[in-house]
Amino acid sequence: MQLNGKVAVITGAASGIGHGIAKRFAEAGGRVCIADLNLEAAKAAAAEIGDEKVAIAVGMDVANEAQVQAGVDAAAKAFGAIDILVSNAGIQIVHPIEEFPFEDWRKIISIHLDGAFLTTKACVKYMYAQKSGALIYMGSVHSHEASPLKSAYVAAKHGILGLARVMAKEGAAHNVRANTICPGFVMTPLVERQIPEQAHDLGITEERVVKEVMLGETVDKQFTMIADVAEVALTLAAFPTNALTGESIIVSHGWHMN
Repeated sequence: MQLNGKVAVITGAASGIGHGIAKRFAEAGGRVCIADLNLEAAKAAAAEIGDEKVAIAVGMDVANEAQVQAGVDAAAKAFGAIDILVSNAGIQIVHPIEEFPFEDWRKIISIHLDGAFLTTKACVKYMYAQKSGALIYMGSVHSHEASPLKSAYVAAKHGILGLARVMAKEGAAHNVRANTICPGFVMTPLVERQIPEQAHDLGITEERVVKEVMLGETVDKQFTMIADVAEVALTLAAFPTNALTGESIIVSHGWHMN
């Protein structure tokens, strides 16, 4: 799979899964816009990938419509097109629902779901005009499954799945496809922070959180790797037809099987 100069806006791409996807896209001949709340980290990530002909950085709060539009416009101005969106920015906060602060609920929903909506709205203006594009949403196994302590996250990830399916239908007339990647637990800073939090809230050891909660339903007790997710993202970005649209691709070592 090759991208042949296609331009991707990738949110939350200064680190973790987003950064892994950006690097893989650049390796495959793509040009990438590293969009992140932390502009300095985004600049460093872009510099690691290549010069300004290959990678640029923009500061972006994905829950701020003006910042989203400005960042997407900057990428289009720099590269001349917007071919791919990877809506990846996200956070995690875990609590039992009776202790879940409403402000934290709203923060998770806003970053995940409002962010996916706003970046889609900004990017499709360019994709529709050029009659081509790929929308890739970062869902989760929690787009299909539920886990204790994650009411906001599970609700947001289910919502992203629905948004992607709507965009597969709306985008079809414009040759724009939409798909969701649904990873299992990927060992990133986001997941590492969850281990002691869940150990505390569930009253079990951190080792049990990893073995029983995070990896207990996998077929081989292995974490999903960033490289696995990046390879699936490349396949979706480079797929040559609309035959593959509206789908959720689960990358979870068999935790959830459709």
